[in-house]
Amino acid sequence: MSAPPERRITGREWAGFMAMVVGMFMAILDIQIVSASLSEIQAGLAASPDEASWVQTSYLIAEIVMIPLSGWLSRLLSTRVLFSLSAAGFALFSALCATADSLPAMIAFRAAQGFIGGAMIPTVFATSFLLFPGSRRAQVSVLIGMTATLAPTIGPTFGGWLTQQLSWHWLFLINVPIGLAIAGLVWRLLDIDRPDWSLRRNFDAFGLLMLAGFLGSLEYVLEEGPRWEWLDDATVRNLALVSFICGVLFFHRMLTRRDPMVELRAFTNPNFAIGSLFSFVLGVGLYGSVYLVPLYLSQVRGFDSMQIGETMFVTGVFMFLFAPLAGRLARVLDMRVMLALGLAMFGVAIWQTAQLTTEWGFWQFFWPQALRGASMMFVIVPVNQVALGTLPPAMLKNASGLYNLMRNLGGAGGLAMINTLITDRGFLHRARLADQVTWARAGVTRTLDGITAALTPKLGAMADLAALSRIAGMVRQQALVLAYNDVLLVMAGLFIAAIPLTLLLARPRMAGGGEAH
Repeated sequence: MSAPPERRITGREWAGFMAMVVGMFMAILDIQIVSASLSEIQAGLAASPDEASWVQTSYLIAEIVMIPLSGWLSRLLSTRVLFSLSAAGFALFSALCATADSLPAMIAFRAAQGFIGGAMIPTVFATSFLLFPGSRRAQVSVLIGMTATLAPTIGPTFGGWLTQQLSWHWLFLINVPIGLAIAGLVWRLLDIDRPDWSLRRNFDAFGLLMLAGFLGSLEYVLEEGPRWEWLDDATVRNLALVSFICGVLFFHRMLTRRDPMVELRAFTNPNFAIGSLFSFVLGVGLYGSVYLVPLYLSQVRGFDSMQIGETMFVTGVFMFLFAPLAGRLARVLDMRVMLALGLAMFGVAIWQTAQLTTEWGFWQFFWPQALRGASMMFVIVPVNQVALGTLPPAMLKNASGLYNLMRNLGGAGGLAMINTLITDRGFLHRARLADQVTWARAGVTRTLDGITAALTPKLGAMADLAALSRIAGMVRQQALVLAYNDVLLVMAGLFIAAIPLTLLLARPRMAGGGEAH
């Protein structure tokens, strides 16, 4: 018996979906857009550096709570209503962030912005499977994958440029017209499902509270733990305990209720469970590399935000160049083979980056960045299909939230691992290098004498101390570079170690995940 013909997607639906993709791009971009401008925001709000970091942390905590909740809200309100409200609310709270005149107000508005905007990200993933037939999903996965990975790549650079050209207020003001336009377009153009108001009777306030306690506290622990020596700090220790207790109660609640707010049973699907693990690994690599490379360029090479942006932009260019190829391969190649190829390419790209010296600049980063950009498309396109392509339509909305949550948790966990390793390995390398910098080594004395001679005309008798200080700075810099290389090798190993997991996957059907079977 021949399969029924695929439903044709109208131009109106395409336009509505593209508006949703722009909304997702905006929500992901705002995770990173403030990172290059925290010092300007700190000055504008009269906050300390530690306090200013909460401008970013509050957004992340609130967003990570909303992402798994979005599936239930989408079923309750419908995709059109939820996305339109999210885009309009995102615009509203962006405007309030721009007008904030104190740190507490900014943190409150950023949390609200992250919470309400977080619904846009998983809703786009679910809609791509509900709206598009199997033959179009590879093309749509390329579009979503490029958007989801490009946004954090260009976020810090774009934010730094906006702040330099205008002011930090425009980091938020730029969202207002775009968010309102997206809300209007989605409301008018896209209507793919009906609300299920019966879910109101099953609203689980206790489950929501446990979800917020579990994920919110976990995000804080992962963000602040490396800075405060993890459990040595009372706040980190107490919130780790809160996260554990809330997590146990949340999982028990979701697994025992007849109609849970967050459907965890999606993890009983092997492809979804393994695909979510790949999403976690991708989060480590995506957010880790976007964090680590600019950190090196800033701290070791002294690059400004525009120079960093020019170096990082190579990744985005190669993502665009390889996106059409990834789309074509997804239609003809076994997704598992394509995923293994992408993981290997990403691992090699990170391994190549792990050859850092204190002299690396644009051209040394060029080919590793290019390979990483190409590999992202070969990972995210098949992993979307692998994770969501074998699920029945009724599970897609909840599963999409969980799938995106795993990527964000991978990013948070990866950054925590990176900062901890940089601190620990940096201390170790500094101690080892300091042991080698002694008066008994001729190279050390020659270098010290040369620096002293160069500084004497300017500093006179103080030249000796200045030379010693410069030698100590060189030791610290070399130790930092060695620590960065150690972290990059761990990240590369993680991607290579994930390749054998592709053997456990069932081949997803291109007609799965959004069509009735």
